[in-house]
Amino acid sequence: MCRNRIFGYKYVAPLALEHFGKMKPATKFAVVLVTAPNLKIARALARAALQARLIACANLIPKIESHYWWQGKIESGAEVLLVLKTQKSKLAALEKLVLAQHPYDTPEFIVLPLSAGNKKYLEWLAVS
Repeated sequence: MCRNRIFGYKYVAPLALEHFGKMKPATKFAVVLVTAPNLKIARALARAALQARLIACANLIPKIESHYWWQGKIESGAEVLLVLKTQKSKLAALEKLVLAQHPYDTPEFIVLPLSAGNKKYLEWLAVS
């Protein structure tokens, strides 16, 4: 490991993938974040994406508190966060589905690329 000082803090370089057992690169997969106004809508979005085979898994995290700018004012409210696991090749279709079925004018649809993951999990993700 390479250790340097950056801005007065000790920096430890990331370990190579071979240091993590059964992890492997995951560049063809992504995690998508979508917020929904309530559990009913979040469940409907997750179900629609699963039925269309656009995601392998959806985690619904209720009772998050969102603070944001909307139409020139700071707003806040309770929402549900959907964490969707999918393949990058399905992102365009997934975005189309979410935008078509979401009640918000401007729904959150943020894609986070994966760099690595457990080998067996990624194999499951690839076929789900």
